[in-house]
Amino acid sequence: MTDTTNQRPVNTTGDDAATLPTTYTPADVEGELYERWVERGYFTADAKSDKPPFTIVIPPPNVTGSLHLGHAFEHTLIDALVRRKRMQGYEALWQPGMDHAGIATQNVVERELAKEGKSRHDLGREAFVERVWKWKAESGGQISGQMRRLGDGVDWSRERFTMDEGLSQAVQTIFKKLFDDELIYRAERIINWCPRCLTAISDIEVEYQDDDGELVSIRYGEGENSIVVATTRAETMLGDTAVAVHPEDERYKHLVGTEIELPLTGRRIPVVADAHVDPEFGTGAVKVTPAHDPNDFEIGQRHGLPNIAVMDEHAVITAHGPFLGLDRLEARSAIVAALRAEGRIVAEKRPYVHSVGHCSRCKTTIEPRLSMQWWVKVGPLAQAAGDAVRDGKVKIHPQEMEKRYFDWVDNLHDWCISRQLWWGHRIPVWYGPNGEIVCVGPDEQPPAGEGWHQDTDVLDTWFSSGLWPFSTLGWPEQTESLAKFYPNSVLVTGYDILFFWVARMMMFGLYAMDGTPPFHTIALHGMVRDQNGKKMSKSFGNVVNPLDWMDKYGSDALRFTLARGANPGVDVPIGEDWVQAARNFANKIWNATRFALMNGATVEGPLPAPEELTATDRWILSRLGSTVAEVDALYEDYQFSKLSEALYHFAWDEVFDWYVELSKTTLAKGGPQADAARRVLGEVLDVTLRMLHPIVPFVTETLWTTLTGAESVVIADWPKDSGYRDTAAEAEIATLQQVVTEVRRFRTDQGLKPGQRVPAQLELDGTALAAHEDAIRSLLRLTAPEEGFAATASLPVAGATVSLDLSGTIDVAAERKRLAKDLAAAEKEKAQTAAKLGNEAFLAKAPDEVVAKIRGRQEAAEADIARITAQLAALPQG
Repeated sequence: MTDTTNQRPVNTTGDDAATLPTTYTPADVEGELYERWVERGYFTADAKSDKPPFTIVIPPPNVTGSLHLGHAFEHTLIDALVRRKRMQGYEALWQPGMDHAGIATQNVVERELAKEGKSRHDLGREAFVERVWKWKAESGGQISGQMRRLGDGVDWSRERFTMDEGLSQAVQTIFKKLFDDELIYRAERIINWCPRCLTAISDIEVEYQDDDGELVSIRYGEGENSIVVATTRAETMLGDTAVAVHPEDERYKHLVGTEIELPLTGRRIPVVADAHVDPEFGTGAVKVTPAHDPNDFEIGQRHGLPNIAVMDEHAVITAHGPFLGLDRLEARSAIVAALRAEGRIVAEKRPYVHSVGHCSRCKTTIEPRLSMQWWVKVGPLAQAAGDAVRDGKVKIHPQEMEKRYFDWVDNLHDWCISRQLWWGHRIPVWYGPNGEIVCVGPDEQPPAGEGWHQDTDVLDTWFSSGLWPFSTLGWPEQTESLAKFYPNSVLVTGYDILFFWVARMMMFGLYAMDGTPPFHTIALHGMVRDQNGKKMSKSFGNVVNPLDWMDKYGSDALRFTLARGANPGVDVPIGEDWVQAARNFANKIWNATRFALMNGATVEGPLPAPEELTATDRWILSRLGSTVAEVDALYEDYQFSKLSEALYHFAWDEVFDWYVELSKTTLAKGGPQADAARRVLGEVLDVTLRMLHPIVPFVTETLWTTLTGAESVVIADWPKDSGYRDTAAEAEIATLQQVVTEVRRFRTDQGLKPGQRVPAQLELDGTALAAHEDAIRSLLRLTAPEEGFAATASLPVAGATVSLDLSGTIDVAAERKRLAKDLAAAEKEKAQTAAKLGNEAFLAKAPDEVVAKIRGRQEAAEADIARITAQLAALPQG
């Protein structure tokens, strides 16, 4: 049989059902249960334990954030994994914490200051940072309370913040190590600049979308020596320092090495030959603006071109002349107008749809800008991160996501890590009066004296979160927690931050921890979308607050809905009706368990031997063992959707709809078989509730503790499959189910009400169903035949025959009239569709989808005709 828990009841009787309300109200139990779990230390991980470790770090939510459906989805999956591993006997740590969210948090506090008519510059840096810390203490981190609502089994005693003292020490330590190893450097390069946030942002924080712009073709130079170039950013031409053509392009070979006039500026610029230029695209010539385009910057480096910046940090023109002081968009229109007036415009296309980068925080159009910044030389780090997956040290699930990972890490550019903010980890570099540069470690004193000052920039938020798997465990100190819980067992996160966060953790973990990767497995999930598969967005009006659904349906319902949709690496559509269906499932669990307790279900004592059990009992125990094995295998493969479906159908269909109903006749008869059924019913519910617990923790805790009398299902043993199978019993019950299903279908076709009793004669001799006659009659509402019984319909099913007397149960004349009307409608539909499908002119003109729809209507009509004809034939004569 299925291996049972070591937590056996203190005292369990059928009277325990009286302690359960007749209906399940999640709000009455969820908050109290969660606080009890925390107070009892169920989620606290012990680094001194001799249990095997299981570690997951939370993808740290922003301190500015609140719980959205994406968080709820991800947390449900992580919590399910951690709860199961804890029940399996692991020392399970789910490490919580929050990210300081540099840009987002600074923006929040700056908006507050703006309401007071102030800016951060009015306060000064030190006072502004103090103001942010005050905001965090008063308003930040509301998501922590919302995580409790969801049931997150995190170790709150270990909660971390990316700017707490320990993590700040970790950031300074690894910066110093990378600097000393010449993997961090300072250089002037093209960066992504946000004119709204006034800071550099990394490549992966740029969101690209198709915008309506313009494409303007401009003639540079005069006569035969002129060249036409096209641009979507005419304002940048003020900073052009060359025109580039391909070295093999015969059209322009005579111009390479010469100079042409740059319109509107009075400057002359060279024509250079560079293999980067595509001679087949446009005119085959491109304007080169090294200070405002990354590709142009590389061309400029190869040809020694000057870098002329023509915009400031607000994207306002700084070039002297008539356009000085104009915003970039204002300047664009003005420059095109001036070029048009000079006869320089060859062509204009509006709208011109093209991909434009936007700041992921504020959605402002990004401006490529030449700037002195700090960089991480990612080459050797990215190589190690790629090799760890290639060599099998780290597995990515699903495996098809590996290609996306390799495409990223194998082509990674150096990472710009400096940000022009005040909130964040300030770069630990000091500059001296004579050009000295000193990087200071956490245990070192910064240089003092006249002329020394610290770099004003802070580090990219992803720099500190890249240390998360080991910094949260105490690194750089060699703590007991680091020794016990590193590397992490698995990282559960969305495929959309595979590049943002995962690659950085891989690089830093391998570098800081002597080649040991930060986790064994990367389990990637998709994004939550609305029920139509559309991305959730405020602009679409389809954003859902998960707290609203939890208030209405309970946390378990939301959790089960999210887990049920979680196929690895695939987006998850979700609608409110699905949450409502999950609430119905929780109610079903509640009602079935309450019924079982009222009828004496128990977990006391050993299970009876198989030979002492009915086929029904042996069947459900066999199916229970198979389900435990199936769920275990699916958990190990991170198939949350499939394991949720397996649990749902086993619990609802097999346990509640079939086993509980089949057991009613056994329980009603009393005697040894009834006692055995009560023990089996208790066993099945015990194991089923434990299997369901990681996904729906609240309802299962209430029911399991009532059923068993034990302390908590949170610390109960996870069920094990003992290997018990009974194929004969499974086949026998499958036959019974076939008979019941067929007769139910016939009753429905005949218009009988579900509870309406019908006289019937059962011919079960020679089948395995003879022992189940009472159960079959109970399930089908069939009474024993009395004097005058005359079968009006006989149904041969699976070797048995069920004969029913429908006389007196339905108005045969009225039913025949109703069916005749339905038959006439179906025949009319068939005739109409046949006429259309027989019309060659119609078929020649109609779209394929229209023809397919009509064929479907014809097939449905034919099926209706066959069904109704059979129903008419089965009606009693007269």
